[in-house]
Amino acid sequence: MKLICIGRNYSNHIKELQNEKPTEPVVFLKPDTAILLNKQPFFIPDFSNNVQHEVELLVKINRVGKYISAEFAHKYYDHIGLGIDFTARDLQQSLKQKGLPWEKAKAFDGSAVVGKWVSKSKFENLDNISFSLTQNDVVVQLGNTQNMLWSIDEIIAYVSQFFTLKIGDIIFTGTPAGVGPVQINDVLTGYIENEEFFKVKVK
Repeated sequence: MKLICIGRNYSNHIKELQNEKPTEPVVFLKPDTAILLNKQPFFIPDFSNNVQHEVELLVKINRVGKYISAEFAHKYYDHIGLGIDFTARDLQQSLKQKGLPWEKAKAFDGSAVVGKWVSKSKFENLDNISFSLTQNDVVVQLGNTQNMLWSIDEIIAYVSQFFTLKIGDIIFTGTPAGVGPVQINDVLTGYIENEEFFKVKVK
């Protein structure tokens, strides 16, 4: 099982980090060891002084696929979830400046929160799903899938050109604006619409 992550999929987030708008999806991977175990706290790693939260809508792949067309991509997932892509921003910026890969900043142990899953049939329109993250009960990120540069089906079609998608693979579809640092004793809670999908304590 692999975690396939999409970067720079919301224009407002691209602007806040002063990145260039991509002409195609930015893709990186996290290993399964990045998944934060259920109900465990997130421990800020010793190698970073600026770990930031990035809340993202998740999709779980339900069948094996390669070279999937966007037209048929909807057949490859049944469930929608919510998670966090924790990012060691200081380490990422250092690696980017050197032209080096930034997996160390994105794929470290515990860097991926995966909340509960619900059937996609629960949503009338997958291109209009609102989600949010609170930090100590204060809303810090608000997103809606209608603002994605690439839709869920377009992402699946794109990444399947490079990676065979397998049952249980999880796609992180990108984060909206509002990313920021986490501190010890923070409580991060994620919502789709008004339903809670995860709660994580930071230590």
